[in-house]
Amino acid sequence: MKCPYCNFEDTKVVESRCAEDGLKVRRRRECENCLKRFTTYEAVEQLPIIVVKRDNSRERFDRKKILFGLMRACEKRAVSMAEIEAMVQSVESILQNSLDREVKSSFIGDLSMEALRRKDEVAYIRFASVYRQFKDVKAFMDELKNFLDERK
Repeated sequence: MKCPYCNFEDTKVVESRCAEDGLKVRRRRECENCLKRFTTYEAVEQLPIIVVKRDNSRERFDRKKILFGLMRACEKRAVSMAEIEAMVQSVESILQNSLDREVKSSFIGDLSMEALRRKDEVAYIRFASVYRQFKDVKAFMDELKNFLDERK
């Protein structure tokens, strides 16, 4: 790493510590030429995930969209913000660990629904009713029946 003060090529790490919830490493470095110190941050490079929407348009993955959807489904339910964050992190981890850089929005929705199903049944039904865009009461009742059958 080049020194930002004198552009010398050799610097040494004097101190390292975790930063930002362990997602980055903060390093104090010292230039071996001018002896000035500076700070750098090191983070894992993540390739962007592209979401293919229902209309075949594409956009970058945005974890906030999942977060807001799950928060809405969990309103007035006994699901903490930490649990919602954990569900979002779980979905995001699955996506990051897959080999695909393009993911269908339906797959993300299914992962989110499955996380909700395990956490809170009412929140799951709320999310499914919006996500699946039921055309009528019969379609909603069919989904509810399937859910109840799987519970048995």
